[in-house]
Parts: sequence; structure tokens; C-alpha cells
Amino acid sequence: MAKMVRRTCAFCSEGEAGSVMYIAKEQNVAAHQDCLLFSSGFVESEEYNPDNLDIRFDVASVLKELKRGKRLVCNFCRKKGATVGCEERACRRSYHYFCALCDDAAIETDEVNGVYRVFCPKHDPGNRTNHYDAATKRRRHLSKSSTITEQMSTEETAEENSLQILKRKNNRHKVRIDFLRKCKQAGLLDDIFEEMLDTLHLAQEKLMDDNTSETEYEETVMSLFDCGLFENILTNIHSALETFFNVFPPQKERIFFRNRGENPGTSGKQKKTG
Repeated sequence: MAKMVRRTCAFCSEGEAGSVMYIAKEQNVAAHQDCLLFSSGFVESEEYNPDNLDIRFDVASVLKELKRGKRLVCNFCRKKGATVGCEERACRRSYHYFCALCDDAAIETDEVNGVYRVFCPKHDPGNRTNHYDAATKRRRHLSKSSTITEQMSTEETAEENSLQILKRKNNRHKVRIDFLRKCKQAGLLDDIFEEMLDTLHLAQEKLMDDNTSETEYEETVMSLFDCGLFENILTNIHSALETFFNVFPPQKERIFFRNRGENPGTSGKQKKTG
């Protein structure tokens, strides 16, 4: 059975995440190692062997997974080929591997046991931080005879899990930074920012359009506030306006009634004249 050939990107620093690729020359197919490992419908053809990583993937399985991905749309970029699914069974979200990182998905890796899992932000186990506190409280109520050692063990486990979550998030940040650096080297930053501007203009049109549905309006507002860059701008403007209105209260009434096409003090009704 034909195997994929392992190669390392010549432009990446040694050991950098995402630098390892597997290639099938005859089929003209190249794939990142992480894209293969985290694909939901893909299984390694051989057991993990750190001394021989060249035999991990067979060409037929890779082509089959590529075919499956043609039907799957990425939850982040909205393009097809999203073979990385959320591990939550009820969840239908799918990603490209690097799109999952950009969407702040949780990544779990255990090379020895061959475990490579992705959880979308909504189902990230790391977001359930109250789980450990609740478990500890239940144990104290159900069994007052619990020893101090057991409680310390529970706290240590929670702390270890928190450290693992923090490490995963730091790795995600590193991947994102490396990704944008590569985009810069490839001359893609201008294209990326042009697409961002197009998205911003679309958001502006939705907010200015009186026919925009309430749901779509709310989603647009939340997406702007969820972005750190815009959140700072919007928060600063909001604070400045509040300060201004506290100093000049009548101005607030004039501005907001004018925007609604009403006259202050008339509740939107015009006085009848002679």
C-alpha cells in the first residue's frame, strides 16, 4: 500500500508546530501532519513510532478523507474541506485544522495513545471551570469523613488541568502568531486586511439598514464587541459619551430624540396649532 512521504517545511524553524507535511507525489497531494492527525474520519495506518514517522499515513486513506471533506463546510471560514469535527457528539461544527485554532477551539493531544481531539469553543472542557469546585463541594457534603489528603489531591488535579488548559491556549496564540508571520512572508497580509475591510463595510451596512432583522442586528453588534480591537474603540466612545452627558444632561435628550425623529418633551407627538 502506497505511503505518504514525510517532509519538513524548509522555511519553518526547527520543531515549529505545523512545519511537518506528508506528500504523495504521484497524486499531487500535500497535507500538514496536524491536518491529518485531527481529521475526524482519518486513522493512522501504523501505530505511533517516534523512531519511524515516515509510515504513518497511506495515500488511499488520505484521498478518502479528502473526498469526505468536500461535503463539509468550515464553521470559521465557511469554505469546504473541513474534516476536523468537534468531539462533542451532538455538535455539528467542522473546521479546517488551522481555522479551528483561529476560532479558539480546544486542542487535546496524546501522541503515545494516538489521541488527537478538537472541541469547538462552545464545548471546550476548559470552560467548565466550576466543575472541579462543584465536585469538591459534593464530596464534602456526601462524605464528611473525607481526609485532607483526598481534598488536596482534588485541588492538585484541578490545578494541573488549569495549567494544561493555559498551555493549550498559549500554544494556540503561538500558532496564530506564526501563521500571520507566514502570511506576511507570502505577501498575503494586504489580501487579508482587504477582506477584513469588506466584512466591516458589510457590518456597517447591516447596522445602517432599517430593514435588518433584530437577530441579525444583535449578532453584528456582538461580533464587533467580541473583537478586541473594536471593543476598545466602542468602549472608549461609550465612556466618553457617558461623561459628556453627565456634564451636559440636556444634550443626551436632544441627540437621542433627534435620531428617532422626535422633539424633546413631546414624546414624539406634535402640538396641534390653531
